[in-house]
Amino acid sequence: MPDLTIGYAAALEQLTPTEAVTFAESAERHGFSGVMAADHFAPWVPAQGQSAFVWSVLSAIGQRTGGDLGPGVASAAFRVHPAIIAQAAATQEAMYPGRTWLGLGAGEALNEHVVAPRWPEVGERSAMLFEAVDLVKRLFDASLAGKDVKHAGEHYRMETTRLWTMPPAAPPVLVATAGPVNAKRAGRHADGIITPAAPREKLAMLLDRFAEGAREVGRDPATMPKVLQVHGSWAPTDEEALTAAMTRWPNGGMALPNGDVRSPHDFPAMARLVRPEHFAGRLLISADLDAHRAQLQSFADLGFDRVYLHDVGEDQQRWIEVFGREVLPTIRR
Repeated sequence: MPDLTIGYAAALEQLTPTEAVTFAESAERHGFSGVMAADHFAPWVPAQGQSAFVWSVLSAIGQRTGGDLGPGVASAAFRVHPAIIAQAAATQEAMYPGRTWLGLGAGEALNEHVVAPRWPEVGERSAMLFEAVDLVKRLFDASLAGKDVKHAGEHYRMETTRLWTMPPAAPPVLVATAGPVNAKRAGRHADGIITPAAPREKLAMLLDRFAEGAREVGRDPATMPKVLQVHGSWAPTDEEALTAAMTRWPNGGMALPNGDVRSPHDFPAMARLVRPEHFAGRLLISADLDAHRAQLQSFADLGFDRVYLHDVGEDQQRWIEVFGREVLPTIRR
């Protein structure tokens, strides 16, 4: 079973590119291992205010840190063809061998609608995701073997080609999902799984389904990466922590599916319906470090081997220092 690592989730929806690099470097100095960041074209709400290009930021972070790097979720829906995502991921791994991984997800209208000719239903988006996973992995394998490959699928076409810049080994391809059907498919098709924090029972179910899928194709799920992104809000007082969550990350309390919402300007109206209790099981809001320790330990006990932490508060440096000193050293596999 892989060792547990706890990394920093750089929220590019909230941080400028320079801030993301600075805080990632600081997080590593304070005990965090690795950095993930999501591929967004827009923030969730206007108050977050940022949305830098994930590949540029991760490349800069790689120059300033020594841990692992991953686009927590890069979408192969419409903005970027899977072949181009594969090229970006291969280049990043060539620059930082042994450090990178590629996370693929089905995407959200918030980011994809800017170029999408239409926005498909959930089932079609899932089919697109797994076709993209297979395409990327075939392109990696062929390129490592010095061969060309082509693809003519239901959703994507790729003419005969290869990736000319390849690392010695391809980065692992992980699937981001919060649903049981796609978790099982991830076990069959991908190298690992990424999911956001949720109630313990749901996370245990997702890991079980992932393991079922892996075993069906003869793989050992114990050796496959299981990545968890944890959103939280810590501050010296509960009141400050709650204010940060309600103003800077209200999307964390939205129970309704938000994958079809097209504009960050649509979210504030939805956010007005969010109440503190809606964050339960999704985003821990507390000044009590013991509460954060207990939550993280429970995730480690479930079997996640990589956990990336995102604090929604504005004072990232204070949070990095406090968690690096008082929380991370207490969490054990």
